[in-house]
Amino acid sequence: MKRRTKIGTIITLIMILVILILIAIFIEFNEKNINTKEIDLATSLIETQEKLENKFKTKGYTIDEPNVILNPYENSPLTALVLFETKKNVTPKVTIVGKDEHSTFTHTFEKGKKHYLPIYGLYADYENEVIIEYQEGDNTVTKTINIKTDKLSDNMILPTRVYADKEVLGNELYFYTPSSAGYTCAYDINGDVRWYFTNYALWKIDRLENGHLLVSTERLVNSPYYMTGLYEMDLLGKIYTEYSMQGGYHHDYYELENGNLLVASNDFNNEDGTVEDYIIELDRVTGNIVKTFDLKDILNMKDGQSENWSTYDWFHNNSVWYDKDTNSITLSGRHQDAVINIDYDSGDLNWIIGDPTNWSKEYQKYFFTPIGEGEFEWQWSQHAAMITPEGYVFILDNGNNKSKIKEEYVSAENSYTRGVMYKIDTKEMTIEQIWEYGKDRGSEFYSPYISDVDYLAENHYIIHSGGIVYIDGKNSNQPAGFASGNTTLVSDTIELLNDQVIFELILPTNNYRVEKMNLYIDKEKVTLSEASRLGTLGKTEVDEKKITPIIDSQKIDEEYESHDITITKEIDRLVVSGRFKRGTNVNVILYKNMISNYYNVKISKKPYTALCVDIFTEEENEKGINVTKYINEDDLHGKYSIYLSIGDTIYDTGKYVEF
Repeated sequence: MKRRTKIGTIITLIMILVILILIAIFIEFNEKNINTKEIDLATSLIETQEKLENKFKTKGYTIDEPNVILNPYENSPLTALVLFETKKNVTPKVTIVGKDEHSTFTHTFEKGKKHYLPIYGLYADYENEVIIEYQEGDNTVTKTINIKTDKLSDNMILPTRVYADKEVLGNELYFYTPSSAGYTCAYDINGDVRWYFTNYALWKIDRLENGHLLVSTERLVNSPYYMTGLYEMDLLGKIYTEYSMQGGYHHDYYELENGNLLVASNDFNNEDGTVEDYIIELDRVTGNIVKTFDLKDILNMKDGQSENWSTYDWFHNNSVWYDKDTNSITLSGRHQDAVINIDYDSGDLNWIIGDPTNWSKEYQKYFFTPIGEGEFEWQWSQHAAMITPEGYVFILDNGNNKSKIKEEYVSAENSYTRGVMYKIDTKEMTIEQIWEYGKDRGSEFYSPYISDVDYLAENHYIIHSGGIVYIDGKNSNQPAGFASGNTTLVSDTIELLNDQVIFELILPTNNYRVEKMNLYIDKEKVTLSEASRLGTLGKTEVDEKKITPIIDSQKIDEEYESHDITITKEIDRLVVSGRFKRGTNVNVILYKNMISNYYNVKISKKPYTALCVDIFTEEENEKGINVTKYINEDDLHGKYSIYLSIGDTIYDTGKYVEF
């Protein structure tokens, strides 16, 4: 009995020894494959602003000796922050002196002793005169500050034509978002640049109910132009909230009465591999997605095909509009020449505006029958569909081809873009064209992509033909991103009051949208609070997982360096970029504790048919296609050594990333 016990003890000791040896081997293998240099960390805009705000001091500064900070967040060059304190509560009034009364701005701030006064609308390369005044008892205190600004950036776009009827215009600004060269910027009625944002902010620019701007982030989540989400910010460039979305953001959003956002997004994990056919409702408080609308569940993907239709971008939604009176959402499908309306609660289809040619029998009941004595035309490849306060449907009709039958296509030289307004009867299913602008302008006003309409008041509209493209002097039917040859770009914005042109601004570039807005809001206030990050980019799926140490790897060589590889850690993801030829098998490998996670990098270039923004156009040269792999931090924890497999070779980058 004792002998058996002794043998058992020996066996136990041997097993413990074996386990210790295996652990030692594991540690040795693991340590050999743990890299020692941490990857470079990219500083986010939010992190930058937290550091900058440390110098935003009022203490020790008076109206006579204020703290004046030009471009306080280093991304809005034509703004400044004036800081000072007063012994008593006073109500400062600021005047930014313009070149005339229509370019002069005034604003009165809230009463207080500590003053953070945002100064907007400065001229570039100019000695700007800013007057601050307030009442202190019976005395009026006045201080004039001169703020010298830098020159505009070399690639700033300046107008080639400005017309302004100053007898009826105020001093609002026209805010533009770029589709090609240029910045997100604002022009006054004289055509002078009075604000611009140096970080890419694409798609829609508009104000929320709280007065903050809502613009896209500058980061891509997927090619060619899907951004990680949205920034809620002010004109100083201060970000209050960053909203991240797994499917990214493109084209448009709409703020609901409860503050939530309806956002044009994507479901990148759907079985069909489609894009621009997915709407989400984002909770502004939590950043969570509380509702989704998948258009593949509502429409037949193959119906109503336009020239630009493709299997992955079959609908190409470019606008989102909620109508409270009907509790419905109106969407614009460029690649089906269709404006559709769906029930907000159920997601059921209510109606379709567009030519019913090439649509299945089951959908014919959703189309309208034209009526009325006036001229009627359907819209084509439209943008910016909305419901006006009168209940009319207001659309930017781009006018591409003007038919679904190829043999009947109208050429770009004979086409035109217009703003059009329809009156619909959803009981009788009739439609009447009640207003239009642009047809008489002919091909000079023809924009085959992007563009916008805005409803300012009854009989007061903006029609923005933002994507006019000429190739070798002739109108093009394609976006600027596809242009080859001698290319000329034009953006033409018209403001109409009672059918009279009261403002026109022409720019030598293409712009996505235009919004007319005041420079200051009623309760303009700078809040030095920490920015919030809401939402998530989601989990990046592992394509292959191997439980084994990486042994057969080699250090970086000329072949590796020839691919121009960059590896960067952002606040919420790893970003790996490089240039590879089609067909090359490339993987990013994250290694930890004997486990290798393989993330495949797709080397392909889709034949895009609607490149609305050519800033991020994929490039291909003799080295291959420039591609990027994003690996999000969700579900990743700890330190991972970074390897890269190119073909049959695994390269040791010598770096690690920590999540």
